Amino acid sequence: MVSDTSTSDTAASTSAASDSDGSDSTESDANGSASTESGGAVSNVLLVTIDSLRADAIGPYDDDRHSPVLSELAADGTVFDRSFATGNWTPFSFPSILASEPVFTRNGDIGVKGARTLASVLSEAGIATGGFNAANGFLTSHWGYPEGFDEFEPFVTSVGSSRYSRYLAAHPTVEAWIQLATSPFRRFGSKLRGESDDRPFLDASRMFDVEDAATDFVDDADDPFFLWVHYMDTHTPYVPAPRYIREVSDGLVGTHRMLHAHTRTSLGWEVGERTLRELRTLYQATVRQVDASVGRLLDELEAAGIADETAIVVAGDHGEEFQEHGHLAHYPKLYDELIQVPLIVNVPGEDGGRRVSEHVGLDAIPPTVADLLGVEAPPEWRGESLAPAVTGDESPDQDPVVSVTVRGEEVTEQPIPRSLSDGDLLVSVRDHEWTYIENADTGETELYHRPSDPTQQEDLSADPSDEALAVVERFAPIAAEHVAELRDVQADAEEGGENGSDEDEAVDEDLEARLEALGYR
Repeated sequence: MVSDTSTSDTAASTSAASDSDGSDSTESDANGSASTESGGAVSNVLLVTIDSLRADAIGPYDDDRHSPVLSELAADGTVFDRSFATGNWTPFSFPSILASEPVFTRNGDIGVKGARTLASVLSEAGIATGGFNAANGFLTSHWGYPEGFDEFEPFVTSVGSSRYSRYLAAHPTVEAWIQLATSPFRRFGSKLRGESDDRPFLDASRMFDVEDAATDFVDDADDPFFLWVHYMDTHTPYVPAPRYIREVSDGLVGTHRMLHAHTRTSLGWEVGERTLRELRTLYQATVRQVDASVGRLLDELEAAGIADETAIVVAGDHGEEFQEHGHLAHYPKLYDELIQVPLIVNVPGEDGGRRVSEHVGLDAIPPTVADLLGVEAPPEWRGESLAPAVTGDESPDQDPVVSVTVRGEEVTEQPIPRSLSDGDLLVSVRDHEWTYIENADTGETELYHRPSDPTQQEDLSADPSDEALAVVERFAPIAAEHVAELRDVQADAEEGGENGSDEDEAVDEDLEARLEALGYR
């Protein structure tokens, strides 16, 4: 059964990390790899980011979920129970994931051009770097993401040059229909040949392209290395291989139900309870599909003989809504279904099964990876390393996590925002219990106490208690300071002619097609 609500903070949390003893948890050895307190050594780091993966979609955060590979990684590693993205979608979240900076805060742009990215810092330290993105158009050279990578492939132009390929790239639901309609025939053919049906009829998510590229990188790279892979399977329109639909459902008429769900949503028909259940099942099947792919990457590390010296970091870049607040996908909102994401860190040689209940932001990923590899983080990075919480008993920095989004006149509009002037700026501030949301342009505010209201349905800002007022008094200045910083950067960028909305930076045809395929116009 697929749950209809977000994971409760209290249900997700187990034991908190103990207080810091003030000791330094890692030190670099002579070869530049990080030696942990338990005596292991990290020569390599594999960073896996999964698009649109909400926290309660995998087993480490919800026992009802089927994600055996990620569950095993979590059992042998450290799970951060309250990990928060810095935005509701990829372009607002990834500057923190790969550059440890909030979106818009350097030059008013949504990309990372000119930033000290994680890859560039590691490359300067002599570490081999590879980045493979499964055709998310926002993670491309247009926005500066190849910077620092020795090998980088976004697979955006690999949709093919034929009219048929371009059509499918711009109409992913048609891909879903083809895949789902042909699945019984492909399944029968696989049985005749004695093969599995792991592989979709159409590799719409570019999963196998990414997997193959990552495998080649591991085979060719010398230690130490940093490898980043980004999966798109859990992004709409949810087109998993049929075997994974069967794994997360009753398996009797699952493919036909999924075709029904895609038909209704593509035609804009009302999404009732049945269709919503089907979409949730499809989503969970894509999660399992990614889970299996991660398993194959881990098998590759084992085959290469480097699994015991490779740390694994897994994170969602943002979540996904299933009508908790009236919509599907990830429209510009800042509730937990979009902002609370998984974060798992598995370091070889460290005790597993650790849970960290303190809140953390994804801007902690770059300093954590650098710390594990024995590389000093640059001072401009905003996040703090989580390595002491993973390899020791130090608690993470407890500054509240700030997230932003830009909303047009309609919440269902999802254009590519090039500047803060493209809509109202919404800012949220979170700690381990409270969520404060403010529309910086209208002054409207919302306040939620997540332990008692995990899906954020009861806005306490209208009639706040003394405790709620104290939270607002603490969080509102943090939001105001962040907004002021963004406004100042935007004003400087406009004055200097560096505004991200410049027409000189036109998106090319292939990239435009891929962004349209993701629902962004």
